[in-house]
Amino acid sequence: MEELTSKEELLEKDRKYVWHHMSPHQDNPMIFVSGEGSWITDADGNRYLDGMSGLWCVNVGHGREEIAQKAYEQMKTLAYSPMSQSHEPAIQLAEKISGWLDGEYRIFFSNSGSDANEVAFKIVRQYFHQKGESTRYKFISRYRAYHGNSMGALGATGQSSRKIKYEPLGTGFVHVPPPYCYRCPFGQTHDSCAMQCAKAYEDTIIAEGPETIAAVILEPVITGGGVIVPQDEYLSMVKAICDKYGVLMIVDEVICGVGRSGKRFGHQNYGVKPDIVTMAKGLTSAYAPLSATAVRADLYESFKEPGATSHLRHVNTFGGNPVSCVVGLENMNILEREGLVEQAAALGEGLRERLARLSDHPNIGEIRYFGLMCGIEMVEDRVTKTPASPDKVLKILQSCKQQGLIIGKNGDTVPGYANILTIAPPFVTTEEELDLIADVLEKAFAQL
Repeated sequence: MEELTSKEELLEKDRKYVWHHMSPHQDNPMIFVSGEGSWITDADGNRYLDGMSGLWCVNVGHGREEIAQKAYEQMKTLAYSPMSQSHEPAIQLAEKISGWLDGEYRIFFSNSGSDANEVAFKIVRQYFHQKGESTRYKFISRYRAYHGNSMGALGATGQSSRKIKYEPLGTGFVHVPPPYCYRCPFGQTHDSCAMQCAKAYEDTIIAEGPETIAAVILEPVITGGGVIVPQDEYLSMVKAICDKYGVLMIVDEVICGVGRSGKRFGHQNYGVKPDIVTMAKGLTSAYAPLSATAVRADLYESFKEPGATSHLRHVNTFGGNPVSCVVGLENMNILEREGLVEQAAALGEGLRERLARLSDHPNIGEIRYFGLMCGIEMVEDRVTKTPASPDKVLKILQSCKQQGLIIGKNGDTVPGYANILTIAPPFVTTEEELDLIADVLEKAFAQL
């Protein structure tokens, strides 16, 4: 393969051969060439603070040589073995994940968050079939939530913009309103709130028929849909409703998990115990593709029944790859050794303190926080709460980039509501870098 040296050569090849994710035809993409800590560098030598950890995933920061070394050593020893059998890295990582979940779980490895959720759906449906409750096949999700881009996971997703021109999708998914206090779907305020967003699950279960509902799937906090943070009692109320009707709870920890929330997993902030937990992204800090579906041990036991179709007939060629498992294990070891989960919690508080000075800006309706992430909801004015125009949002994004900071937004979610800026830097971000994030955002908003 020829080595491309100039940026123009790279761009020419990019335009000719590359189809970019989640964007219109891109003639001049940023081309990144290296990363270190919380920083990434492009082909022109410009350095940017990675305020989104890539896509919510590079939790331990860029350029970790110890992870690269572990991957190199594993590649030399055993680069591949399918998970129809086993290997030591998968065993060690599964034990580590189960321990972090503070319970006894069985771990099924895949490649991505979408994969992990698809596995969860299949496990749940088969579980109820083998219990003699084959009418239980429906899943309750939430509007604004994202659970993946495959046909089943996209069916669970509650973001209409992502579904246009791809439907019909996987069937059996129903949706309830999100716990979106700033724009309460039930017209309530904090003073009058009766937690109807949680009670909506029971209403939906009754309306659909309890005998048809298999599981609820939800993130602890809706992340890509706008960093929508529920009230403290919300998750425990939903879990109680699930238990009342024999419905399983799947918690999607693809973004919230592996330290991002300031605890090992996001649901641990709310004191609930899920039946199934899915994870990806921060599991390897994106140094290798890997995801996991963690299943309560007693659910797993039901798949040991005799019969030709009683076992889970799902295979993933690269899921649980030895190299990826070694990367995941070293990533989690780094998080433990360096106290980065606790550091994420402290950094999140530091970010909250620094951004407080923006809270009265006329184009900011609300700033929401969960661990080391935040969502800044932009509005045209604070009285009507009209979502900020795409031009205003783009102006902030461009100003940040010009000042050396990359942040995100909730693109392709709900038409007319792509108005939320997202920030989720690596756990190795320094106090000085937090200052930079706040200063850049303040300057950007001052230009509106």
